[in-house]
Amino acid sequence: MSLTWWTIPAQLGVFKVNCRGLVCLLVFTVSVCGSAPGMCPAACICASDIISCTNKNLSRVPGNLYKCMKRLDLSYNRIGFLEPEWVPALFEKLNTLIINHNSISSIVTGSFSTTPNLKYLDLSSNSLKTLSSPVFQELRALEILLLYNNQITQIEPPAFGGLYKLQKLYLSYNLLSHFPLDLYTGKHKLTDLVLLDISFNHMQLMPVQRLSSVPAKHLSGIYLHGNPFYCDCMLYSMLIFWYQRHFSSVVDFKNEYTCLLQSDPKGYNKLPLLHDNFLNCSESTVNSSFQAFGFIHDAQVGDRLIVHCDSRISDAGTHFVWVSPDNRLLEPDRETDNFKVFRNGSLEITDAQLEDSGLYSCIAINKKRLLNETIEVRINVSNFTVNKSHAHEAFNTAFTTLAACVASIVLVLLYLYLTPCPCQCKAKGRKRKLNQSSAHSCILNSTLPQELPADEKKASTGKRVVFLEPVHEPKHSQNGKVKLFPNDNIIAESILKTTRTKSDSDSVNSMFSDTPFMPSS
Repeated sequence: MSLTWWTIPAQLGVFKVNCRGLVCLLVFTVSVCGSAPGMCPAACICASDIISCTNKNLSRVPGNLYKCMKRLDLSYNRIGFLEPEWVPALFEKLNTLIINHNSISSIVTGSFSTTPNLKYLDLSSNSLKTLSSPVFQELRALEILLLYNNQITQIEPPAFGGLYKLQKLYLSYNLLSHFPLDLYTGKHKLTDLVLLDISFNHMQLMPVQRLSSVPAKHLSGIYLHGNPFYCDCMLYSMLIFWYQRHFSSVVDFKNEYTCLLQSDPKGYNKLPLLHDNFLNCSESTVNSSFQAFGFIHDAQVGDRLIVHCDSRISDAGTHFVWVSPDNRLLEPDRETDNFKVFRNGSLEITDAQLEDSGLYSCIAINKKRLLNETIEVRINVSNFTVNKSHAHEAFNTAFTTLAACVASIVLVLLYLYLTPCPCQCKAKGRKRKLNQSSAHSCILNSTLPQELPADEKKASTGKRVVFLEPVHEPKHSQNGKVKLFPNDNIIAESILKTTRTKSDSDSVNSMFSDTPFMPSS
């Protein structure tokens, strides 16, 4: 029988024991858990450092659990809310806590002060409604947080404050109507977050412009499928860009992305969002979205341009190379013409020229993780001078057309309002006023002009047409005046014809006055 010496660490130092077989295993177990008291409750199942107390009608954590446990499962119980004393003892080695399918409706700040080293927390399928205060601030080592299948309607910016190492956040099947952009921007942003599942919520709009500034390593892990989005070309362009980048959040759930027309808010007809440009979005709208996400870059001749390689592989040890449109290999620390590649993957064009336009490819390679990714970027270089001359010509043409239109309008107005009135119009106007003031009297002079020669006077005849206006007087008194016709509504018309005689003295003179008209015999 041989004995073996084992050196075992303990809280009070290092000691040696002479053990064999089962005795050695017992001493090792005691050394791991220390001298802390604890036992396996009758309602739970204990397997080394794993304790399962599922579906036991518990409302709080049992107080006599092993302090050396690393995984505690309390799912399918009656836990209603979390407060600072809901875990009765300090469990420093606990890294996995599962509390799903309970009735948790609220979480008080300090509820996780006795479990500070959690890395995995499952609060799914409960009754949480709002997340306002930083209730998880003690969990500085937390990496995965499950909150799906709750009733969360609102998330305040500081709700996840302190979760500096959080990598995966599951918020699907809730009642969120706004995208939690504060997770990626602002002072409470989660810099290590690589997966956000916010699918099957109540979001109808997305902050596409603001999301364009988020790095690709974060964008690639955003899951949005199953939301009742309004049909929008900006959203379509963003998702198409993600699809071309082979983001699994879009590629794996392409058929789950649907949209609703704003005229049909109740969603009777769901339309496919990522199938054959169903929305008929214009090319300019799609290109503007691509440009916002860094897929298209515009520059002028002579500009200095820096293009970033927005790769999802951004770990230390990642190597970046670029391939130009003419298939030249551009590597870090090797300047080629006016190109320079930095170690972080950025490409610099010191003096952009027209021939530099085209499709560039950035290749990110990580040999340790056996990963690689290719990002395509389009660069458009244009000549500002040519564009400026075309714009100047277009402006001149438009200005000339506008000036001609204004001149035409001015001439028309001058013709309509400033044309002098003919003399006849003025004479008639004066006569009309005179007739109205002289008691409707009219004088007819049939004498021919005396300036004409005697031969022409003998050979001509004089004709005059007189329009006599009726005199409107009261019926009971005529004041010595005789009415021409018995009917006042009739206008008298008379044509007088006179035959010329040998001398001017034989001409006929007619005067209409207060006496009746008497023709000569």
